[in-house]
Amino acid sequence: MEKRWELKIPADETKAVELSDELKKQNRNIPLPLVKMLLQRGIQTAKDAIAFFEPKLENLHDPFLMKDMDKAVERLQKAVKAKETIMIYGDYDVDGTTSVALMYLFLFKRHPNLYYYVPDRDAEGYGISERGIDFAEEKNVSLIIALDCGIKEIEKVKYALGKNIEMIICDHHNPGDKLPEAAAVLDPKRTDCPYPYKELSGCGVGFKFLQAFCIREDIPLLEIEVLLDLVAVSIASDIVPITGENRILATHGLRKLNSDPIIGLKSIIKTAGIINEITINDIVFKIGPRINAAGRIDYGRKAVELLISKNPVQADVFSQQINVFNTTRKELDNTITVEILEEILGNKTLQDKKTTVVYNAAWHKGVLGIVASRLTEHYYRPTIVLTESNGFATGSARSVDGFDLYSAISSCSDLLESYGGHMYAAGLTLKVENIRPLQERFEAKVSEMITPELSIPKIEIDECIQLVDVTEEFYYTLKMFEPYGPENMRPIFMSENVSDRGTGKKVGAGKEHLKLDLMEENNRRVYPAIGFQLANKFDIVSYGKKFKICYTIDENVFMGKTNIQLVIKDIAS
Repeated sequence: MEKRWELKIPADETKAVELSDELKKQNRNIPLPLVKMLLQRGIQTAKDAIAFFEPKLENLHDPFLMKDMDKAVERLQKAVKAKETIMIYGDYDVDGTTSVALMYLFLFKRHPNLYYYVPDRDAEGYGISERGIDFAEEKNVSLIIALDCGIKEIEKVKYALGKNIEMIICDHHNPGDKLPEAAAVLDPKRTDCPYPYKELSGCGVGFKFLQAFCIREDIPLLEIEVLLDLVAVSIASDIVPITGENRILATHGLRKLNSDPIIGLKSIIKTAGIINEITINDIVFKIGPRINAAGRIDYGRKAVELLISKNPVQADVFSQQINVFNTTRKELDNTITVEILEEILGNKTLQDKKTTVVYNAAWHKGVLGIVASRLTEHYYRPTIVLTESNGFATGSARSVDGFDLYSAISSCSDLLESYGGHMYAAGLTLKVENIRPLQERFEAKVSEMITPELSIPKIEIDECIQLVDVTEEFYYTLKMFEPYGPENMRPIFMSENVSDRGTGKKVGAGKEHLKLDLMEENNRRVYPAIGFQLANKFDIVSYGKKFKICYTIDENVFMGKTNIQLVIKDIAS
């Protein structure tokens, strides 16, 4: 599939030189292209640049700046002092289960009257359920701490109050017009909340709550900092921006994950076979999916059991169970994806559409979001995948970069029983007889809204540089931009007028990749490069032709030797 290259708006040259000079005064010699990247990321001063390169826990915001934090801490203090029974409630995804584990591991040390609850994906769905509140009533719970959910649960909070159960809500989703009548509602996205950073994960909001409790109770902050590996896992898995406070929490959480992870995470790392330094990508593709698999295939509570485990042997047993769930999840999503791709491949009408909307009552509900993502990547068009659940068609939708999926689904709202989500991802439920009308309406709306360029995958390029700029100093300064993630993505560079030394070849089991040794004029150095799935570009790079590349810069370890390597994203003549 062809891709369109889009160069980011270049940083102002004068401002870049000024910032470079400021940094030199602070004994920071940063290559100018990387100074420009700082400006692109909104970092305007040497002070901000140093804070970016050195994320420190002391730079976290005062948790009491968050609306209702005083109320939340006072209510928890009261519960602990009176030895009330508390229940920790969180969703079954990674953010929810890590939030529950964080709160449980901290509170259990000083308050044994504690339960936790994770809703069943199929029977209860996302959010606070009446069944969960009924369970709390059975256990004589008087306070529920709801994490990563609850901001719109006005009726459920009333239901709990009717049973003399109060709630503290710790959420990070957008609130509705009205807030629940909870003892406290912690959510930096409340319109009346002055908290300076709005993009915390649900687990991050839980961490801020515990930070405030520690301050008020004069508990050493080290007691919660040792749990930052859980926060890092939530940040990476929930795809929140890795900027500001999230960058600080993720950086220190990754250090904990690499040096001394909690027993449950250590067991997952071992089961996943991760042996090198753990990165955000490892969390996104190896750790997070295993935690998620419990809720997708079986029951999210099992993920919490693993994360709070104090027994390494027991943790390994739980981890192996979750690994089986993950294997099942991969088999299911692969089987369903192949089935759909084969159906589209055999139908020219389906191939020519602007959308994919598919339904099969036999598909497993827990993997539909993953399948929708895979189909979107393959055909690069808005996609809805549905199955049958409780007599209705229900499923997930995914979008392409720049297209407002939520708006397109909203235009079909009269056909839906319920829906929710945002620009790039959504969930929806409808009557089975409305599937065909949905297919037609969604196709018509997307065809009307989407532009030709939005139907072509985009590679966003940070800077145009020469290969001669790629020195060891450049690379090791570049590493200081980590951890990468939304709003601080791994930088992509472009270089023009490069050529292969003549040793370029197709590699891989199916000869699907390109291995090149790149050169440029007036530069004697040779730059090893790999282009995954780019063997179809071989003609462009052969016979000494000049071409241009867009690429990331990484390290390659081979036979004990470490070299800088260019990882090519695309090649053009």
